[in-house]
Amino acid sequence: MENNVEEKQPRRRYTARKPMRKRGPSCPFCADSSKRISYKDVESLRFFLTERGKIKPRRRAGTCAKHQRVVAREIKRARHLALIPFSPEHLR
Repeated sequence: MENNVEEKQPRRRYTARKPMRKRGPSCPFCADSSKRISYKDVESLRFFLTERGKIKPRRRAGTCAKHQRVVAREIKRARHLALIPFSPEHLR
């Protein structure tokens, strides 16, 4: 009879993990608490809009969840008051 002996696999060598690096706040509003979000500041709100007039997602805008909600609310207020167009077609 044959013995079913499994061949031993060579052991894996584990490398040391890289130490975790602490990042500072990526949200511009958390980093500088003096910055305020206002529907009146149209130029700063345009940074959070795409060229199509949509609100950028949180990961692309670089804001935290708390401030992304505030930015979205202020953009909607500015649109309602006709400070920012709803779509790029309204720019014509």
